[in-house]
Amino acid sequence: MTYFRELPDIQYQNFLTDSNSSQSYLQMKNIFLRGKLRDDLQSNFTVFTKYVIGEKERPDQIAEKLYGDPGLDWIIITTANITNFQNDLPLTNQQLYDNIVETYGTGKDDIRLYRTTEVKDREGRLILKAGINVDENYTIPNPDLPGALINPVEGVTNFEYETELNDAKKTIYVLRAEYVNQYIQDMRDLAAYGINSQFLTPTTIRTENTRNQSP
Repeated sequence: MTYFRELPDIQYQNFLTDSNSSQSYLQMKNIFLRGKLRDDLQSNFTVFTKYVIGEKERPDQIAEKLYGDPGLDWIIITTANITNFQNDLPLTNQQLYDNIVETYGTGKDDIRLYRTTEVKDREGRLILKAGINVDENYTIPNPDLPGALINPVEGVTNFEYETELNDAKKTIYVLRAEYVNQYIQDMRDLAAYGINSQFLTPTTIRTENTRNQSP
């Protein structure tokens, strides 16, 4: 992941050295900075394209496919707002099954919740849309039989519920290739340090050295 190359450096005082080595510092990447898509691009849907993550497909493979560079996987991750690999990326079919069995055991096929099914009258007009979470005994008037009630409800098992959640993670919105260079430049502009007491270069700052402070 070339993301860390884009991050600026920060020098911390090295407390592991001899006390006389007051100018000794450890240099590392400033991981407290995180890239963010520009607000004007964030609200512009033409900047993105829908992408469905394939079975066992990784962000670096998606970056290779879309941008020709697996090292740009950080753009896939940041623009898709993936902050936790374990929770935000879809499991493989086998991982999903194993996870469901581990979580629910023999209760994987138990009903978790109930949802409406679609209801139309005999003229094809929509009376009730599907997918609304309701109680098991939910009823509505029968549109074709005055005075009668119907129970347009179906159960969703634990297995189906977890599968739906995982399937939803497969669809992400990624930055179109023509905007990649602009995004990288914005990232570099964001990462550049301004002039301050800790400034060394536009890409490096140094923290306070406590050994140089007066008692």
